[in-house]
Amino acid sequence: MTKTVLDIECQRALDENNPLNTTLPSDAQLKRWVLMALGDKSGVTELVIRIVEVAESAALNDTYRNKKTATNVLSFPFEAPEGITPLPLLGDLVICATVVAREAKEQHKALHAHWAHMVIHGVLHLLGYDHIEDVDAAVMEKLEIELLASLGYSDPYIENGTQ
Repeated sequence: MTKTVLDIECQRALDENNPLNTTLPSDAQLKRWVLMALGDKSGVTELVIRIVEVAESAALNDTYRNKKTATNVLSFPFEAPEGITPLPLLGDLVICATVVAREAKEQHKALHAHWAHMVIHGVLHLLGYDHIEDVDAAVMEKLEIELLASLGYSDPYIENGTQ
């Protein structure tokens, strides 16, 4: 089996005065979480992670999901045009730093544990996992819990748990 080679373009699109800039995960942390989610998938994979402000998240969420509010993570899987040989592109994740920080605080979670969860959750969506149907949600959540546990983080689905 070929080892996964991961090329991540990390775009930090926060205003330079945003205090959350000092709390963002490093490129190395983001890559570690992506690799964890990819598991034994092989090949060269390219991924963009864009960390954004509320306005950009809300605009994208409105355009692509018809929801007018910002959200924690949006996943945009790469789809090769018809007739084009598939490329080693996984897709794009757009993560709203403000929403992630707010959720971590409200849910009493360590900030980096919640970042890890959002990255893993987003990558699983890029791999085709979903949580619309209960049975699919159970599969995806079980995998997220296992992956996060292997990183030393608690179950992200425990309400108001401490991490």
